[in-house]
Amino acid sequence: MSNHSWLKSNLPEKIIEEIEQLAKAKKLSAAKKEELIERVKIRYSQMQLEPGEAIGIVSAQSIGEPGTQMTMRTFHFVGVSALNVTLGLPRIIEILDVRKEPKTPSMMIALKSSHNRSREAAEAVANKITEVEVSKVIKEINLDLIKQEIILVLDSEEARKYSSTPTQIYDNLLPLLKGNEVSKDGTRIIVKPKESDIKKLYKLKEKIKGLIISGIKGITHALPVVREEGENKTYVVQTFGSNLKGVFELDEVDYTKTTTNNLYEITKVFGIEAARQAIINELISVLEEQGMPVDIRHILLVADLMCVSGYLLGVTRHGVTSQKSSVLARASFEIPLQHLIYASVIGETDKLDSVVENIMVNQPIPVGTGMPDLIVKMDKTMQSKRSLDIPRIKDATESTKKPAVPKDIEVKA
Repeated sequence: MSNHSWLKSNLPEKIIEEIEQLAKAKKLSAAKKEELIERVKIRYSQMQLEPGEAIGIVSAQSIGEPGTQMTMRTFHFVGVSALNVTLGLPRIIEILDVRKEPKTPSMMIALKSSHNRSREAAEAVANKITEVEVSKVIKEINLDLIKQEIILVLDSEEARKYSSTPTQIYDNLLPLLKGNEVSKDGTRIIVKPKESDIKKLYKLKEKIKGLIISGIKGITHALPVVREEGENKTYVVQTFGSNLKGVFELDEVDYTKTTTNNLYEITKVFGIEAARQAIINELISVLEEQGMPVDIRHILLVADLMCVSGYLLGVTRHGVTSQKSSVLARASFEIPLQHLIYASVIGETDKLDSVVENIMVNQPIPVGTGMPDLIVKMDKTMQSKRSLDIPRIKDATESTKKPAVPKDIEVKA
């Protein structure tokens, strides 16, 4: 082990606790446990970095290099061919840019033990979650131009699939069709607008087809998927579309294990720490799926930087870069002219205390050996000695001899 003063020799409490738990679980003897502690200490000292290490650049290269190789499998289905999920470089860009809406929003909904044992039970929950449009539960939709009415003929079997009855469908349609007369006749629902206008009648017909009568808004597909954890086989529901808040209102859902790939939703429902963990999990899963695992510490650094302000910031000119205090650092990323003009108008000062701006002004960067400032205190004897050591500069009037030219080289004017 190294004796450098900056290295911490004592293990953190959390690691000591984990060693204790492992020793109990594996029933280690006192000697074996002591050996394990010594090996962990050596590994811990190796994991520490020296002051001035350029961890930002190392992390950027470690994530950026595999990122450039990710041109293959950008879409992939997780267990079900009907549900595509963005992966590879497009997904990494989505995460690091913190897009408001992912290209393929998806949730993995965990179910409580009474609903995750059989496919049928999971399918019942999936049908309850899926948003149901009127067009899915009707056999036909007719126009009666004489009476100026729209007649919906319900399909009872389809409605039962989505846990709906004609009465429920009628009750759900009433608030959605305010301003129109709505009546029910067995499996038929009749909608009569107050104004008699054929054009408006056709428009209303198309609008009714797309009305959502049950399910959770935003979830267009939901399918039960088998999840195997050792010998245990349970069912989860994978969705296309995401709505954490809506899903958590269902009694069948185990919200402690339910996940989504929409970072903004996670922040809104669970808070910034959960979003940080989601960024770490998503980046690791994408990189490993592509066969390019990256040391977790690089990913932790990026996730911390994105969440340190208390809200999500993407690695863009509007996100992380906009938070930099240095004008030159902001200008070096994108739109330099705008940054410089704005800074000059408000009279901003740049203290040149980071890497980018020092490179721009050709100064040593505060990384590695550039971190310390060395000041030599000289007494009079050292100063006089130093003046004697300085070589004499030739006088301009001194004659300088031209070098001899070898005879076999012809010199041309």
